[in-house]
Amino acid sequence: MGGQPWIARDATDRLRAMASEPDFELGLSAHARERLEQRGLTIADLRWVLRTGFVTAPWRPGRLPGTFRYAVDGASPNTGSRKLRLVVVPDEEQCRIFVVTAMWLDAG
Repeated sequence: MGGQPWIARDATDRLRAMASEPDFELGLSAHARERLEQRGLTIADLRWVLRTGFVTAPWRPGRLPGTFRYAVDGASPNTGSRKLRLVVVPDEEQCRIFVVTAMWLDAG
């Protein structure tokens, strides 16, 4: 499938596969930790969205050269019908996904 950046369909498949691996690592920015606390979200919510959500927006460059950000949209059992968006930076080689932020897609 080649290197990054990925088109949305491939990003969805690859992020889901990474998040389903037993040795998968999840990293969180300080900003993402704040947003989880503010929104009453858990690490389990993030993992669920990464395993079941969809990349619906085009990729964007990450802050570090050679990195790419993807927006993953979905809901977890704990969010009811509310849709969540995670902005993530994957590292396929390390089987790690770094969460930059988490936001609601609806007005709530």
